[in-house]
Amino acid sequence: MKISKEIKTGVIALLAIGLLVTGVNFLKGNSFFGGDEVYYAYFSNSGGIAPASSVVLNGVGVGKVLAVENILDEEPEKQVRIKFNLQNHDLKIPKGSVVEIGPLDLFTKGLVLTLNSDISQGYYEPGDSFMGVVAVDIFTQVKAYADPVTTRLQGMMEKLDNLVVSFSSFWDTTATSSLQGNMKDLKITIQRFGNVAKEVEDLIVEEKVKLGHIFSNVESITQNLKISNDKITGILGNAEQLTDDLVKSDFKTVINDAQLTIQKLNLTLEGINNGEGTLGKLVKDDVLFTELVQTNKSLQLLIEDLTIHPERYVHLSLIGRKVKGVPINSDQEKKLRNLLDSIPD
Repeated sequence: MKISKEIKTGVIALLAIGLLVTGVNFLKGNSFFGGDEVYYAYFSNSGGIAPASSVVLNGVGVGKVLAVENILDEEPEKQVRIKFNLQNHDLKIPKGSVVEIGPLDLFTKGLVLTLNSDISQGYYEPGDSFMGVVAVDIFTQVKAYADPVTTRLQGMMEKLDNLVVSFSSFWDTTATSSLQGNMKDLKITIQRFGNVAKEVEDLIVEEKVKLGHIFSNVESITQNLKISNDKITGILGNAEQLTDDLVKSDFKTVINDAQLTIQKLNLTLEGINNGEGTLGKLVKDDVLFTELVQTNKSLQLLIEDLTIHPERYVHLSLIGRKVKGVPINSDQEKKLRNLLDSIPD
């Protein structure tokens, strides 16, 4: 069977289109036959990464970056979303893993996967999104280190420039004249110091005799103090001994008296606690206390009955009548009335 040229051309065209689409997809990062697992990661910025960048695990490429999208989320950590795939179908991403935008070599950037060794939390499913981090590249690190050094060098250069200007202005004609005038003033000052020193020397020569007498008197006073030192020491020692004796004697007597008093008080309290003496029996013997209470109660009842019915105890002879009672004489009646008057109302 003979195939026409038109059919051959059509088949070749279809094959070319298929290869073109497949090549474009491959260049975009998809596998040659498709079917890759796709994931999403959020970053604060793109970090200079571009589509078709490699996804690396342990230094080996396992996928490609498919898209870098600017989503401008309210959260500063979710400003950029990166879509990437994994071309190895057996590779799973455990939850808690880290995806980082970082340098793959000196000039290339990509996504670096660091898998979490703890798989108890499970795995991300294809289509899931998770947070990523942006690593600092070597140029940023060098710039961060070099900027302060550059600033310091600029400051040093400015100070060096000011120093050179200062030296230049010092050694010009005007500065030279000023220096000569200052040297002349310094010479005059030194001469004046010499004159003052000469006058001081003359004064010391004139007053040398007076100074000798003064030092002699000071030496005599010092010698007298040295001679009297033993006497002063003895007086102070006697006074210190007398004070110590008085203090020790007084305190010793007071302490001894206090100890004796406390001992006597302890003996008295011990006797009371043992029921010795009147106070001890009163404290320890309930019968004595009960009898005292009963006696007091009987006395109160007697006094009340005597106040209400005195005729029971006093025999009074009045005109025309007799009151029955206990017969008493005049002395006993007088004592009884005194007793009644002494009882408070």
